[in-house]
Amino acid sequence: MHHRALITEYLKLGLRFGRISPGFVHGYTGDSRLPAEVRAEPPPAYADLAAQARRLHRLVRSCELGTARREFLLGQLAALDCAARVLAGERIPFGARLRLCFQTEAATGDGDGYERAHSELDGVLPPGGSLAERMADFRKRDRIPRRLVPDCVRALAESLRVETRNRFGLPAHETATYRFVEDASFSGLQRCLGNRRSRVSISLAAPHRLGTLPRLLAHETYPGHHTQYCRAGFPEQAIALANTPQCVVAEGLAELGLDVLIGRGWGSWARRVLSGICGIPHGELAERVDDAQRKLAGVRRDAALMLHEHGADPARVRAYLRHWLLLDEDRCESLFRLLENPRAGAYSVLYPAGTDLVGSWVTAEGDAGRSRRYLRLLEEPFAPRTLRKGVAGQRIGPHGGS
Repeated sequence: MHHRALITEYLKLGLRFGRISPGFVHGYTGDSRLPAEVRAEPPPAYADLAAQARRLHRLVRSCELGTARREFLLGQLAALDCAARVLAGERIPFGARLRLCFQTEAATGDGDGYERAHSELDGVLPPGGSLAERMADFRKRDRIPRRLVPDCVRALAESLRVETRNRFGLPAHETATYRFVEDASFSGLQRCLGNRRSRVSISLAAPHRLGTLPRLLAHETYPGHHTQYCRAGFPEQAIALANTPQCVVAEGLAELGLDVLIGRGWGSWARRVLSGICGIPHGELAERVDDAQRKLAGVRRDAALMLHEHGADPARVRAYLRHWLLLDEDRCESLFRLLENPRAGAYSVLYPAGTDLVGSWVTAEGDAGRSRRYLRLLEEPFAPRTLRKGVAGQRIGPHGGS
């Protein structure tokens, strides 16, 4: 089978998962005839989907594609096989699912690193009370008044858009529009609408802070998810699927967007952008607090592994979250309830894994090559396994034709 026909079959398989698992397809931007064809089919059975994934996996192994593209498709198909078996009720241990679906190992974080992050926070936060109390006070002072969130979002997003266009280029007629919703289950959420258009939902029920909103918008729009969707150049990238290795690279790419685009000094940049909307006398402090808090990103991963891999006592998990993330009881309980869901728990693992992996690969040639490597990730399909080989010093060649 020619590789183009294989990719078409892969896209149709992904769309079939979307029929039986709402939210599995994050976005589709390919041939509009394929979704209609899939909708006209009989409802798929889980066993049939697993069999289709394994059949395509065998065919892809011998198809005429560049190595990186082949590894991307093989990783996606192995994950779809696993997902179909889980949907059918097969019990696959949490750690095994991480390996099969995300090419990620169930590794816990570094307690010494978390201690250093607390020491950094102790050195930058204003004095008074315990570290948890000082962090709570800072969160309150840093919170954006609800009525100002829409104006802050639009101002920051437009500035990020200009920077992205100047650094990486953007196609004509791309558009990200923003809607503001009452849903505390997320802070921001990007969805592809086709024709290089995205809708970004921003929750007004979730707290937004001056020190976190710039990173959220860079993640969802410029140069993150929306930009990757606009710049993707290979047909297999026409579908974005949950619970696959694709997510690891996409989330790592988006999470590093602010650091690559603006870099050091983004706190001062945000203060200038928002000067006419709300004052940020502590923009530089917000950046330093963010730097320290990002070193604690692995705490959620650890808690998910404690719950789903090691069967830890929930009280111990709550105490772990509360201590390292400096949370009050209500915030801790909300996070715990989220991580109890195995899917949310898996994403708490892939976020820091993707950030570490993409960061290592993007910076492997120093600052001079950072933008060029980031652009490659915007435009080309990569599996986490491929990036690990690159970090280890193996050359990643061109992807080849489409």
